[in-house]
Amino acid sequence: KVSQREAARIVATIARAIHSAHQQGVLHRDLKPSNILIDEQGEPHVMDFGLAKQHTSDIASLTHTGAVLGTPAYLAPEQAAGNRRQVGPGVDVYSLGTILYHMITGRPPFQADSPVEMVMMVREQDPPTPRSVAPGVERDLEMITLRCLQKPPDLRYATAADLAADLEAYLKDESISARSGRLAQVVSRLFRETHHAPVLENWGLLWMWHSLVLFSVCLCTQVLVWTGDFNRWHYVWLWIIALWGWAGIFWTLRKKMGPVLFIERQIAHVWAASMIAIAGLFPLEYALGLQTLTLSPALPLVTSTVFIVKAGMLSGTFYFHAAALLLTSAAMVIWKDYSHLLFGIVSAATFFFPGLKYYRRGRI
Repeated sequence: KVSQREAARIVATIARAIHSAHQQGVLHRDLKPSNILIDEQGEPHVMDFGLAKQHTSDIASLTHTGAVLGTPAYLAPEQAAGNRRQVGPGVDVYSLGTILYHMITGRPPFQADSPVEMVMMVREQDPPTPRSVAPGVERDLEMITLRCLQKPPDLRYATAADLAADLEAYLKDESISARSGRLAQVVSRLFRETHHAPVLENWGLLWMWHSLVLFSVCLCTQVLVWTGDFNRWHYVWLWIIALWGWAGIFWTLRKKMGPVLFIERQIAHVWAASMIAIAGLFPLEYALGLQTLTLSPALPLVTSTVFIVKAGMLSGTFYFHAAALLLTSAAMVIWKDYSHLLFGIVSAATFFFPGLKYYRRGRI
């Protein structure tokens, strides 16, 4: 463990060297303390380019899908996930952050009993803050380190040169960009994809089928309303028996596609909770003596909460879906004669278009 300022100087020098390599189209992909040689003058030298690749060529040539290359403790999350589309200069920026973290705290960001456990921690967990490990770490240096270690590549420094510039500003006691709270950055972070978003590639086709089922149920409901049929059991069959049956088919198909991740199980629980809430509207209407479907404007309210949760867990773009559903609730009150058709169109769209997007992405 070296002094904080010496650590900042060393990593800044390495970052400048790595930026030069990036400008030549070369990614290191295995930066770690053992690959850094310090000479007698205290100057660092980057060693072992055994995993280096040209990143200006076809991205598919970098790694095969699912291949994990590098030392787990210093890997970027996208490397640990074997996500070839996201492998770019950001992986080296992340690794530089792990080196800086190790130098100022005396340990790597993650510690585990096995490589597999380490890879899962890198993918799913946030590291302890440097100051929680070593209370003497200066706040600015901690912020620089944590910016390097962001899971989404777009939240890290855009280039290794930007990291070097911030470290040099820290050494000069100047303001650092890691403290920046510009509105554009806040908005970008709010609506970005999280590191969990790739799991949606497993759901893309199923979401498109779900949109068709959901629209069909809403269309059948609207037709029954237009014909003056308010028999409660007809709607119970449509909204509870049919939808729950489809949910079982949906989940069975997903399990046949491969292992179900923990994050997917969490999403499934949220979805199931929304279906329970929707099913509960029928006995609630009965208990209150209300006509069947009186509480229908609550349907998009329930669905919007699911998308708000998805926005936090998967992608901030789902906030727009939630907003569209909230507006649909008001529209259902205004245009009662077309309320279920409106809900069917909007709710189906909120599943179909992201489903199509991630289905196409998964086929690349």
